[in-house]
Amino acid sequence: QVQLVESGGGSVQAGGSLRLSCAASGYSGSVNFMGWFRQAPGKEREGVAAFYIGAESTYYAESVKGRFTISRDSAKNTLDLQMNSLKPDDTAMYYCAAGWLRRGGWSDQKGYNYWGQGTQVTVSS
Repeated sequence: QVQLVESGGGSVQAGGSLRLSCAASGYSGSVNFMGWFRQAPGKEREGVAAFYIGAESTYYAESVKGRFTISRDSAKNTLDLQMNSLKPDDTAMYYCAAGWLRRGGWSDQKGYNYWGQGTQVTVSS
């Protein structure tokens, strides 16, 4: 059974930085993508960034390109999201997810079978 546990959320002023981490276990061979999603109050959950394990490729939503960096430590089984130049619009619950997807569909939430409980990120102006 795959388990994902997020940490690192918090409150920060606009322009600040936060680093989220997702500790993963139990997924040996059953996933090829790991990603971060977020859901703001009153909005649908959206893809933020993803990591394709086989090729170590990264994918980003346009809204976070150049500000966020996703990385994976295979030895520690962790997935991190470094978030810089944060904006109030980045305020949301952030979720770690893992699944088996085709390379062109990294943001397709239906492909992610495993989800963490989420960690709150709040950015004040």
